[in-house]
Amino acid sequence: MDLRKLKTLIDLVAESDIAELEVTEGESKVRIVKSSPVPQNQVVMMQPQGGQQYAPAAAPVAAAPVAAAAPVVAVPSGHVVKSPMVGSFYRSSAPGSPAFVEVGSVVKEGDTLCIIEAMKLLNEIDADASGVIKEILVENGQPVEFGQPLFIIG
Repeated sequence: MDLRKLKTLIDLVAESDIAELEVTEGESKVRIVKSSPVPQNQVVMMQPQGGQQYAPAAAPVAAAPVAAAAPVVAVPSGHVVKSPMVGSFYRSSAPGSPAFVEVGSVVKEGDTLCIIEAMKLLNEIDADASGVIKEILVENGQPVEFGQPLFIIG
C-alpha cells in the first residue's frame, strides 16, 4: 500500500466517527485506531543535551500487617487531571526551561500543563478545567501510566 493511500485512510478515520479501520490489500494489512476522542498536540522529541539518566524506581517494600483499622487515605479535593497515555512525564518543554505550571499557577481550560513522551513523540497535555494548580502529583522524568493522576486543579 502506498503512502498516499495510507495518509488518505488516516485522514478519513480522523475526520469521521469511526474508531477503528482495518484494510487488507494483497499481502499488506493496515489497522488504524483512534487513540483518543480529544486530539493531543504532538511534537517531535529532541534528545536533551547532557544525556539525562533516570534511575529506575525502587521496588515497593512489603507493608506490615494492619492491626484493627485501615488508615484513612486523604482524597484530594478538586479536579484531577489524569494521564491520557503511558509515557514519561516532563514539566517543561526542554531541560533547563521553566516548568509550564507550578503549584499556585492559575490555568484556563486548554493551557498546557506538561508533556508526556510516548514512543519518541512529545505530547502536550492541556488543562481540561480552569482553576489553580493545587498539587503536582508526579516528579519530572517519572514514568506514568494511563489514567494516573497528574495534577489537582482547585
